[in-house]
Amino acid sequence: MTDASLPLSASWPQGVGRLILEQTDSTNAEAARLGTSLAGPTWIMTRRQDAGRGRRGRSWSMPAGNFAATLALRPQGSPADVSLYSFVAALALHEALTAVCGPAARLAIKWPNDVLLNGGKVAGILLESAGQGRDVSLLAVGIGVNLAAAPEPGALEPGAVPPVSVLGETGHAVAPEEFLDLLAPAFARWQQQLAAYGFGPIRTAWTARAARLGQTITARTGATSRTGRFEGIDDSGALVLTTAAGREVIPAAEVFFDEVA
Repeated sequence: MTDASLPLSASWPQGVGRLILEQTDSTNAEAARLGTSLAGPTWIMTRRQDAGRGRRGRSWSMPAGNFAATLALRPQGSPADVSLYSFVAALALHEALTAVCGPAARLAIKWPNDVLLNGGKVAGILLESAGQGRDVSLLAVGIGVNLAAAPEPGALEPGAVPPVSVLGETGHAVAPEEFLDLLAPAFARWQQQLAAYGFGPIRTAWTARAARLGQTITARTGATSRTGRFEGIDDSGALVLTTAAGREVIPAAEVFFDEVA
């Protein structure tokens, strides 16, 4: 069941569609199924998600009242170009969460795809694309936010960040539709920044909100771990570490903290 008839907020970005689903397996999967049939960029939100997923095929649990949505786009550019939308999404999430959590909440962005609230993981981002060769025909920007409840942490790896919720950390109850009305215009503003000025201003804004900048972190890629001082990201969005071997640029990895703050 789909409800696209709800009135849009006054700040809803012009030319962007919205679909509200009662239930689906995954909003990213729904975006892939709809594909190029969408008239333009469209947010797809669901009130219940049965088979959500995160990076590297991990499952993403969605307790009732939490937020799950995907922005389906048809961007122009290579896979490397559209991967920068992860940083746009992170900045938009940070902005929307700042609005609902209040000034006392400690929000930070954890490379490559998480947002932290008071040191715990409150939101995650998953980008998936379709296309041939260097042409991306569809980009799904999937976003999950623990608004009402944090899922069970399960068996966390050492240094992994435990989940938290907006309600649990701040006492603020936020409906998913209300959060979408904040997130969609925030994403549109940061996307316009990227289109108009390139990645430089996005990189600067992201770095100003980065978790553990200048501190020691560990980046794991498969069986390889590298520990060093987190210097930020380069102009492709790759992680930059200063290790015992010198400066290292790491395009893909899982980041762990020695201690969870």
